Amino acid sequence: MQIFKGILVNTALVLLIAMLSGCASSLIEVRKGSDSVSLADASQVSSCQSKGEITVSVLAEVGFITRSVEAVEANLLQLARNGAIDAGGDTVVKGNSPDYGKRTFAIYKCRP
Repeated sequence: MQIFKGILVNTALVLLIAMLSGCASSLIEVRKGSDSVSLADASQVSSCQSKGEITVSVLAEVGFITRSVEAVEANLLQLARNGAIDAGGDTVVKGNSPDYGKRTFAIYKCRP
């Protein structure tokens, strides 16, 4: 009976952490127009107008569970796209990532 309770508690904790880590992705706002912001390489924006830089950060760990690289990068990119809309840009370029869950993006206006 004691072993069953331990298994049940551990299973509940794992499910709770998994649900919380999934919620972190759904909390990122998708601003109107952000879906049209492109991700480019630095070599592709030489003729574009610079609109500045933005540093974004997201929750990278939930408790003792580290979120997947894909989920964290997708959230960072969405925040950068939202920032590009605010800055009047239409293209972002990934910059440095000093810490897991944090990244700088350059913002450009490339389309007329």
